[in-house]
Order: sequence, then C-alpha cells, then structure tokens
Amino acid sequence: MGNSQSPPAAADRRYASATRAFTHTELDHLKSLFASLAAKSSNNGDHISPSVFQEYFGLKGALGQKLFDLITQPRKDGRIKFEDLVIAKSVYEKGSKDEIEEFIYQLLDVNGDGVVDRSDLESALVAVLLSIFGTEGSEHGQETVNAFLDAATFSKEANGASGKAMSLADFRSWSALIPSIRKFLGSLLIPPDAGRPGSQVPELIFGEEVNSNMILLRKEYAWHIGGALPQHELEEWRLLYHSTVNGLSYNTFVSSISNGEGPTVLVMKDKEGYIYGGYASQPWERHGDFYGDMKSFLFQLHPKASLFKPTGANTNVQWCAVNFSSESIPNGIGFGGKVNHLGLFLSANFDSGHTFSCTTFGSPCLSKTSRIVPEVVECWGVVQSKGEQEKKDGPRGTVLERFKEDRHMLNMVGIANSSN
Repeated sequence: MGNSQSPPAAADRRYASATRAFTHTELDHLKSLFASLAAKSSNNGDHISPSVFQEYFGLKGALGQKLFDLITQPRKDGRIKFEDLVIAKSVYEKGSKDEIEEFIYQLLDVNGDGVVDRSDLESALVAVLLSIFGTEGSEHGQETVNAFLDAATFSKEANGASGKAMSLADFRSWSALIPSIRKFLGSLLIPPDAGRPGSQVPELIFGEEVNSNMILLRKEYAWHIGGALPQHELEEWRLLYHSTVNGLSYNTFVSSISNGEGPTVLVMKDKEGYIYGGYASQPWERHGDFYGDMKSFLFQLHPKASLFKPTGANTNVQWCAVNFSSESIPNGIGFGGKVNHLGLFLSANFDSGHTFSCTTFGSPCLSKTSRIVPEVVECWGVVQSKGEQEKKDGPRGTVLERFKEDRHMLNMVGIANSSN
C-alpha cells in the first residue's frame, strides 16, 4: 500500500481507459511516433529517452524535464513507455478543461517541491519565450517575463516556502489574462513543425520611413495579443498609422487606416510610460453610439501584461465619434464602459483621454491614473489569410440567392424568377 509505484493492474486499467479516448487511426499514429522516437533512444527500442523527447518536441531545460517526469510518473525512471505516452496524451489533449488545466498546473511546478511559486513561473516563462523566440528574443526577455509575472496572483499559503504560492484558482485566472501562455502550455505534445497552437507570432510589417526603434508593438507583445485571436489573424499585421510619422491627429488617423477593411490593433504609450490598447474587430467609422461585436478586447502590455475579453455585461464595445456638438457624445475613439467613462478613450484631438475600470471587459484602469496623456499612438491592420479573405470578398450568387428573405417577398408579388 505504501509503494509509490502503481500496481501493474492499476496501470493497465489506466492505459485501457486512456486508449478509448483515441480512434484506431490516432492510436496507429501514436504507435508510429513512439517507434520512431524509441528507435533513436535505445538499442531495443522499448522507451523514449529524455534527450530524444526534448529534442523532438522542442522543449529544452527545466520545463522539458518537468513534462517528461509528469509523463513517466510515478516511476520517474527516465523512460517513457508507449503506455505512458497514451495515458498522458489522453489527459493532456483529450481530457476535460479541468483535467487539462490541472495537468498544466502540475507542469508549472518546475522544481518539483509541490508548490508553484514565482520562481517556478519565471522558469516556465523563460522556457516558453526561448522556445518561441529563440536567443534573438532575449533583448527584451526579462522585461517581458516580468510583465507576465506581474499579472499573476499568489494567494496560497506555502509551508516552508518564502512568500506565497499560486493556487489552481490563481492559475486559471492568470490563464484568462495571458491566453497565449495557456495556448502554448496546452499543446506541448504537438510537434513544433505541426503548427503548435500558441507558438505563432504575427509578422509585423512597416515602411522604410519608420525606424524600428519607434515601434511600440514588439513581437513579444504581438504574440501576447494574438493569444486571443484565431489562427488566420496571426499571419501578418501592417502598420497603418504611427503618430510620430503621421502626427497626433484624428483626421490623419482616419485617413491612414481608411484602406484597411479588417480588424485593427490600437496601441498607445502615455506620459507615464504605460503601454496598452485594444483590438477592434470592426472598422473605425463615425457613430453616435457604441457599436461593434464581442470579438473586440482590451489589453495591457507594459509594465504589466494582461488581456480582457468581453464579459457579456453589455454591448458597449467600440466607440468612434467626431464632429458631434453634444456633450453626451464625446468626440474620439475608444472601447467599453459608458459615455464619458470608457474602458479606454482617446479624444478626437489625440492629446488626452481616459481609462476607467469597466464591466464591458472586466478591465481595470489600464494606466497609472485614469486621466491619460498619449505620447505615442499606433494602429496595425490585421491582414486576413487568403482563404478567409476570399470568404469576405464579393458576395457570390445573385442578389435573390443571397437574401432569402427578400426573395420570399418577391415571390409574394410574383417577380422572383424574373432574374433567371
């Protein structure tokens, strides 16, 4: 009873239960993968070694070793058997949301002391960023790690540990604020060359007249924002407007982005040095009230990185008003909240604004103070992938085919077939 190793019968039952999560084809693929990696690991090809495992899945260092240990637990004998791989993938990839999050939470205990503290989280973040950006991402590496760390909560009392630890509930809250991390950590058993979720970074395109040192939206920030977006919006983002180049002007802003038909990413840095913004799923067009859909969201980038999706509390998503004379319709652009009390607002003069906590996104004040003075503003156009763009291009079929309701009305007056 006190033996730390699972009895063979119990292990067999776990394996038998795990196989039911896969189709015959998926199991065959797993067998082929295991055979290939095991052949590289040992002469008899009966297990996968740590080095081969980490090399294939692109996981170096402590995080890769921790994942390996989780898969081989409770034996931890340095050998992954086929049954281990099936059981791990059945939980990690086929399990319920709670099961997957519990697995990832255990993974974050990098040093294996039974608690997830700040040092564990830092080690995991360093490994994640190294895996995605490589050595070239180290220039802003520690700054980015700190921004993600500062979004985390450590509320759990940890016996014998310095400071508090992260509870499972803390982890789940942090995952909602940093979806890119959750995506990546939830797909580590997918080979990197297979389009691993959470690893794609949009290519940032800007003209020669723009010095790269002027750009607010670093690739690490783009990856963070992209964690809340579908795959087809993570290929290419083009700089449409930069206040240093185009000037702090609403009219210049609108004319600069008028050619963009897709979503946009608005990023600003204020006089306090805080960097934040919002993803707008709809074009910036003059309205006298809130508009938009529930795909938009707000985000923080520096000194803390967080992302805030719509809560469903209201539909006050996007704001774009200009040349209105009523105080009840403030001229400017923004996101969420209510009139004169938005989650993020930039006045039409682009010289002032505000950010308040708002129920639309469940977001706090995004800066040091609620009243903000923008220093740099930039707007990026999200370029849709070719397949998605074709769906949005010219409507297909006749007008009567596209609008069934109109067709029904025309049938009623006997002219529907006149277009044939």
